[in-house]
Amino acid sequence: MLSNAPSNAWYPLTWSRNVERKLSRHKVLGIDLVVYRTEAGQPVAMDDVCPHRLAPLSLGKLKDDAIQCGYHGMTFGSDGRCIRVPGQPQIPASAKVTSYPLRERMGLVWIWPGDPARADTGQIYDLPQYHSKQWHSAEGDALSIDANYLNLADNLCDPAHVSFVHLSTLGSAASEDIPVEHTASDDRVVVWRWIRNSPAIPLFAKYGNFKGPVDRWHYYHYTAPCIAVIDFGSSDAALAIDPDQRDDGMRIFACHFITPVDEHHCIDHWLHVRNFALDDLNVDQRLHDDFRVAFNEDKDILEEIDRVERARPDAKRIRLAIDAAPQKMRRIVDHMIAGNSPSPIAAE
Repeated sequence: MLSNAPSNAWYPLTWSRNVERKLSRHKVLGIDLVVYRTEAGQPVAMDDVCPHRLAPLSLGKLKDDAIQCGYHGMTFGSDGRCIRVPGQPQIPASAKVTSYPLRERMGLVWIWPGDPARADTGQIYDLPQYHSKQWHSAEGDALSIDANYLNLADNLCDPAHVSFVHLSTLGSAASEDIPVEHTASDDRVVVWRWIRNSPAIPLFAKYGNFKGPVDRWHYYHYTAPCIAVIDFGSSDAALAIDPDQRDDGMRIFACHFITPVDEHHCIDHWLHVRNFALDDLNVDQRLHDDFRVAFNEDKDILEEIDRVERARPDAKRIRLAIDAAPQKMRRIVDHMIAGNSPSPIAAE
């Protein structure tokens, strides 16, 4: 089990589109899983190990809605209980495999690795705009990053890096000295800043056809332990819109659903939801091409940080004002790992 991730939480396992009527391998929080879909369409995830000789069940065969081990044919139902031992009518009481609660939402299969009795489906993240006819959603990729998931979460609680890392897509030098603000409560951290009366960033200059300066914003919404949704957009500066008028501008939600794989590997399942070009699938592809450039820029830096962390485990770090939100994010996660419900007190 991953040491810095709470087990009692919902995590993205994979895109729903990837779970089929065949066995596939996945890993979440260091747990090896075998995943498939039943004939009725329900996703299933179990420990990828037969309790007999520890052969991976993913090497076996799908028999109706059960898995037949590829070594000696023991067969396990979708609830993990053994239903057949070839050549032996009596099934040992211990012949079972852990099966995990799963649910589907926002195009993803979500898994609860902890105590099944605590698996409250109401805690699975949902974005209202994803379901609205006034918005358009488009699934992106599953970006594999050789870094701990909390380092990616740091990045996704940090608007300040955009001014330096993403100059070709999501940022510009105009925001370098604009301070960030934040709030923290329960299991959430919100970090934001506005850049008023400045040139449009490359992405919105491409799609917005702005004729002059714009007002633009970044709101980074983090929900512990693995969700970051970035609300960003632009509006003609002459309109001088208030924060609650962001729908009047070009607005995008970039959703990042992080799968912690192990100590040094995570997967960023990302999609976007926008309020413009609702019926233009060409814009889906063009935007995703731009996002791939930006997110691979993050990947490059995070993987180098991981390399340095491994090589210099005792290296000391300094803290800047921009680190306040990521530090509170990590305190919330620590509180969850300790077995407590998130609280604003713990985040302070």
